[in-house]
Parts: sequence; structure tokens; C-alpha cells
Amino acid sequence: MGERGGDLRICRESLESPVAQDLIARLNAELNERYPEDDTANHFRLDGHEVAPGRGSFLVAYEEAVPIGCGAVRRIEAGVAEVKRMYVAPAVRGRGVGRALLTALEAEARQLGATRLLLETGPRQPEAIALYEHAGFVRIPAFGEYEDHPLSVFMEKNLQALPNSPGRRADQD
Repeated sequence: MGERGGDLRICRESLESPVAQDLIARLNAELNERYPEDDTANHFRLDGHEVAPGRGSFLVAYEEAVPIGCGAVRRIEAGVAEVKRMYVAPAVRGRGVGRALLTALEAEARQLGATRLLLETGPRQPEAIALYEHAGFVRIPAFGEYEDHPLSVFMEKNLQALPNSPGRRADQD
């Protein structure tokens, strides 16, 4: 794992801001490259009201003054939140930016009262899956608005577990 080049700062940002929109456009372009046969499955929606204070957060990672990554968390029901739109610029991957963003998103989820944190990613994103598994996420069946799809991987983490311990599925308790 490489070293971060400068000061990493993670800040809340409006989903409608130019910075957020640029990072999301970069994420969507990468997803289109990895999943060219089914681009409609890659752009699950996220609306501004879902990441409004008290309901969720959209975070941007900056290295010095340059936006290098983003992620969101939204409350989907009492005690349950979901990670959305996680992205780190390719040039800075392997430097701990994704882990820092995920840690910040977990903290935001806890502030929303979540004890379970869910996410959807894809099988052609092995680095993302490795990040999530290392952070304690485990694979689960499809949830919420998602349908079971061969280009989707569903995961969850028990936020009641110690911060760096492996997650446990709710049905394992």
C-alpha cells in the first residue's frame, strides 16, 4: 500500500455541487468501461434529499485542494444505512483514500442511528470488494430497490461490532 502524497481532508459536500457532479461523472464513466454491456445497471440513483442533514451525507476527499474521491451514505430505514457512489480517482488508489472515506461514511451512518450498513458493488471491481471485506463487510442477498443481478454484489456490515473487527450478518446473531 502506497503513502498518501499530501494532507487528506474529508468534507461534507452538496450532491449538487460541481465537485460532486464531476466525481460522480468520473465514477459513471469508469462503471461504463467495466460494465459496457449493461450501463443502466451501473447508475443507481441518489437524490439530494437522501443525503440531506439528518438523512445522510455526501463526502468528498481532498488531497491538498484537489478532489480525489467521494462517497455517500443514506438512511434507508430505522437502524439501516447504505453506502452509495463510492469512488477514488485511479491515480491515488492504493494510498488509503478509500479506507479513509469508508471510515468517515461508517461514522456518518452511526450518527444517523444505523447499526447495519449495506452496499451494492460489482464483481468487476475486485479492489472495492477487497476494501469492503477488509473493513468487515460480508456478502448478503439483494436488498431494497435492487434486484438480484449477476453484475451486482451485495454486502453488509454490523456497525455494533468493534470498529476494526469483522462484521457479522444480522442472521448470525
